[in-house]
Amino acid sequence: MFRLARSARGFSALYRPAHGPTANRAIKIMSLRSVHTKDSDKPVIKSPEEVKSYPATIKVYTRTGDKGTSSLFTGERRGKDDAVFEALGTTDELSSMLGLAIAHMESTSDTQQQLVERLEIIQCLLQDVGSNVATPLNSKSQSKIRRTRFDPDGHHCARLEQWIDEMSEGLPVHRSFILPSGGLAASTLHVARTICRRAERLLVPLKDDIDKETMMLVNRLSDFLFVAARWTAMQQGVTEKIYVHQKGRVTEFDK
Repeated sequence: MFRLARSARGFSALYRPAHGPTANRAIKIMSLRSVHTKDSDKPVIKSPEEVKSYPATIKVYTRTGDKGTSSLFTGERRGKDDAVFEALGTTDELSSMLGLAIAHMESTSDTQQQLVERLEIIQCLLQDVGSNVATPLNSKSQSKIRRTRFDPDGHHCARLEQWIDEMSEGLPVHRSFILPSGGLAASTLHVARTICRRAERLLVPLKDDIDKETMMLVNRLSDFLFVAARWTAMQQGVTEKIYVHQKGRVTEFDK
């Protein structure tokens, strides 16, 4: 089970996994997160023993939001219906949907497990996106802005593009609209894609207060999820459904 908590990275994840496969996956995610976290001298969590060292009595409620406000990483309090929290909530929703997609791929082939690992990395990146969104660039705390700077060299976006190109190879070519379909895992990825598009729309009003690479990643992520859904359907041998006009003809893209 994953619990969210504020930390030195802002809206970072505090992982409290149970024993078994879930615990192992959570530990793997933590190690992945440690790889791309550059503002710390040591990984957030290094071993299963450290995971187990967390006391079982950590409380997730603070009562500070009972009057309808919440705080940014900078300490500024805003209403929970503020545009920042709308965006944060939607990226959290997206990460949760990715978790559901991963759950639908638990017993798949080794080839598909590579996609699972990539989705877990993306979940970690979405935590960093949240940290960046929760630290507006017009804030007074320059140190916190530096700590939550997102992907200044564009590495993550470039990596998504590489993954898209890899999965696109060998996909069936359709000249008509593809309906969200392709089996349980693929359809879940299509839902994640639509949430990602909504997250991108909610980031637009905040574009002057967040790093441009944040917008770039979320934009590229929706493309990745579309291709990932199609790739998953192909790997699982499920035929995708296409749009058919109500009069019976297939609508094709212009040639």
